[in-house]
Amino acid sequence: MIIDAHTHTYPETIAKRAIEKLEKNSGTKAHTNGVQSGLIASMKEAGISYSLLLPVATSKKQVDTINEVAAETNAKALETGLLSFGGIHPETENVSEVLNRIKALGLKGIKIHPDYQGTFFNDIRYKRIVEKATELGLYITVHAGVDIGMPDPVHCTPNHVLEVLKDTESDHLILAHMGGWRLWNEVKEKLMEKPLYFDTSFSGDYLQKEGVSGMLTKEAFVDLIHAMGSDRVLFGTDSPWSGQKDAVQWFMETDLTETEKKKILSDNFIRIIGI
Repeated sequence: MIIDAHTHTYPETIAKRAIEKLEKNSGTKAHTNGVQSGLIASMKEAGISYSLLLPVATSKKQVDTINEVAAETNAKALETGLLSFGGIHPETENVSEVLNRIKALGLKGIKIHPDYQGTFFNDIRYKRIVEKATELGLYITVHAGVDIGMPDPVHCTPNHVLEVLKDTESDHLILAHMGGWRLWNEVKEKLMEKPLYFDTSFSGDYLQKEGVSGMLTKEAFVDLIHAMGSDRVLFGTDSPWSGQKDAVQWFMETDLTETEKKKILSDNFIRIIGI
């Protein structure tokens, strides 16, 4: 079984515009049409059983709708193979109420994107979100490192993560993009002994054929996973911004053992988050 722990879709009413805008900002091309049916077709081609959607609230007004749609997505997961985390925004005032609602809806976690949300990850508002989410047993997937479509500064660096861990004592953070996109030396230096999980999304050098530079070679990727510990890594692609079939093929060609691959492709997700 393969589970993709990092994917995105957009509402059908805005998907075309959203994809066009993000393609322009990032200089990359989407691999699906950005809607759920496109992701399902991509999964079938790649041999992926489940994909986790990670919606990003770019304003506090979107939060309730995002979470209701996420619950509806999860209710159809056995039919579609699509799972979803919820969303929250740092400007959300009633954080405890919203997170309790997310928990009551049966969602397993939330996604936050400090760059898209214009807030540094060590902001007190994120710390409150992380602390309460952890208390409720919710996982928090965080965009970490550089965002290819956003200007400097980077809003989630390893130092920001260290501060959040110190102040919240969370053990429920999942750092996307192998801990911090294009900050991998710093990730390895500072975060390996911390109670963190990581996903592999948008990090392999198979993307260089699409003009994305500075990616991890297979050797560097395996070395970083061994430093992290394969028990703490979830397979992810960042679809539609990475082709799921390409990502699976590249991952399978690495020198990870079959046991390590199985853990990362599905076992860790089932153990940590569940289906």
